[in-house]
Amino acid sequence: MDIRMVDLKGQYLNIKNEVDEAIQSVINDSAFIKGKYVHSFAKALADYLDVKHVIPCGNGTDAIQLALMALDYERGSEIITTPFTFVATAEVIALLGLKPVFVDINPNTFNIDAEKLKEAITPRTKCIIPVHLFGQSCDMKAILDIAQEYNLDVIEDNAQAIGAWYQVGNEKKMTGTMGNIGTLSFFPSKNLGCFGDGGAVMTNDDELAYKIERSSNHGSMKKYFYESVGINSRLDGLQAAILNVKLKYLNQYIEKRQVAADGYDRLLNNIPGITLPYRGKDRNHVFHQYTLKVENGRDALLSALKTKGIPSAIYYPKPLHIQEPYIDKKEGILTLEVSEKMADQVISLPMHTELTVEMQSYIVDQIESHMLQFA
Repeated sequence: MDIRMVDLKGQYLNIKNEVDEAIQSVINDSAFIKGKYVHSFAKALADYLDVKHVIPCGNGTDAIQLALMALDYERGSEIITTPFTFVATAEVIALLGLKPVFVDINPNTFNIDAEKLKEAITPRTKCIIPVHLFGQSCDMKAILDIAQEYNLDVIEDNAQAIGAWYQVGNEKKMTGTMGNIGTLSFFPSKNLGCFGDGGAVMTNDDELAYKIERSSNHGSMKKYFYESVGINSRLDGLQAAILNVKLKYLNQYIEKRQVAADGYDRLLNNIPGITLPYRGKDRNHVFHQYTLKVENGRDALLSALKTKGIPSAIYYPKPLHIQEPYIDKKEGILTLEVSEKMADQVISLPMHTELTVEMQSYIVDQIESHMLQFA
């Protein structure tokens, strides 16, 4: 049985004709940089997210950098974020001469713990960057309330949660559209992934949109005339055309992931020593990853699955606050107990649109067989 962590080839084969036609159209038009395919995708994505501005860019890391550049903080300003995520979020903060301040996570959602935010705020704090990890929204009402109370900006790192929503009162808001700015990655394995690198920045603020677009194009809105120092970060026409095709299927892809997650839940429910993914009542989960907590023996389970031809992964094996580049040289190593504990317990199983019931049954059979040895 050929089980993959992510089956990009299988997904492509189901929409091959549309994708191939879209690629050929770009080649025929020679619209490789900017142009109608990028504009068309930006508009379609803005409509999907119900946000005023979408500015495509080169990748998800650039998207965070462009967001921070637009907000133009003084060097040394503090940006609160999570240590339990991919490095890009903290990396860009540090590269811009800002200070990442890490706040521990909620053990159920793996997202930044809103209840711990206030104790991290100082007079130098300017912004909170919550990451909607694994496909589920952070507690955005609490985060936005705190941001308003302390006059802080909010940049939502939505790289793993496109299509997710969070309920505020009777209204469902899309992740990435609730803060001042939202960011996306279209890395191939993402729920909406291109065939290379790609990203986007979202905002409802006209002035911020102007600054973001300008910064992504060398600080220029008119060729050879420069208003600011910028970078070169563009989504190319080929990737935009591919994304435009896949965007039409995004809700279908999300539904398939949710059905697969339901299947895992049913099959895994009675296995001792395993905690299933949490699902909040005020938010959905689009399952970029299906991540379990294994109370004891996580690494042994990882090895056992590998011997059976089952891929799995640890996201993330070492939180950022205890990694060398992000240790505060004056304050020393920070202790964030939940993040460190989760790094020793989490394991992500195969999750993609082509996952079959047979594949899941085999995966869970092997997990059960291994775990019952230690029950």
